Amino acid sequence: MKTAAQNPTEPIGSGLVIVDKPQGWTSHDVVGRTRRLAGTRKVGHAGTLDPMATGVLVLGINKATRLLTYIVGANKTYTATIRLGESTITDDAEGEIVQTRIAAALTEEAIHASIAKLTGPIEQVPSSVSAIKVNGERAYARVRAGEDVKLAARPVTIHRFEVHDIRRERGGKVLDIDVTVECSSGTYIRALARDLGEDLAVGGHLTALRRTEVGPYTLERARTLEQLAKDFEYLPLDKAADALFTRRDLSEHERSELSYGRRIGLNDTEEMTAAFAPDGTLVALLKNKGENAKPELVFATAS
Repeated sequence: MKTAAQNPTEPIGSGLVIVDKPQGWTSHDVVGRTRRLAGTRKVGHAGTLDPMATGVLVLGINKATRLLTYIVGANKTYTATIRLGESTITDDAEGEIVQTRIAAALTEEAIHASIAKLTGPIEQVPSSVSAIKVNGERAYARVRAGEDVKLAARPVTIHRFEVHDIRRERGGKVLDIDVTVECSSGTYIRALARDLGEDLAVGGHLTALRRTEVGPYTLERARTLEQLAKDFEYLPLDKAADALFTRRDLSEHERSELSYGRRIGLNDTEEMTAAFAPDGTLVALLKNKGENAKPELVFATAS
């Protein structure tokens, strides 16, 4: 991690800021606060977190905003609490309860069996109050306007859906389940809570959500906004790319060719590769195209 001088007259570098998002803040709120702390308008995020959620929110500053499109598609890991026995309009604790069904008869065996059905490749219908656009308008805006929104199912993969604790609350009428979910990009954890409750015929919603990992970036690296206000730490561009992609070390000739946007010899992998100059500077992102590796993004251009 690198610490930027807290001096608005000194330009900040490029890199990723791993924020531990506080509850009640939107991702846009965090971007706005980070712009002020970093002293730059060039700040973006790699996928939103709901206001109720906390945890890892990856931000890019300056040139590193160009990496964000590759981070959006990374796998995510969450810890969450699911309440069985109550359904809400938003599928989480921020929405009003629309149905209550007593969950006292549920067994642990039944819960684990339903979780098994929701593990692996599944078709998931996103929450109707998601930010998905329907005919150019956010789904949640249509719901708030009184419209009955039906979103299409989409394929996602639940790599891990692990139960840590099951607690019977309110005399057993509701059950709270603490879980860890590792999933593909595009998965809605509150929809997973909803679907678990519906499969068990008691309804369910999310009461707590914390994102612990986004690709290679973990909660251990994250800093709160209060910590960033004191010491603005960020992962420099070269280290961020090295963690995200397969690394390729260039010769000086290859570095020169890429700095002009020219192709070079093939990568050893068909995946995106981060290409580094002999001095360790990130030069470009490369992808094999035909008989050469083509620069998809060039960070160090010829001077």
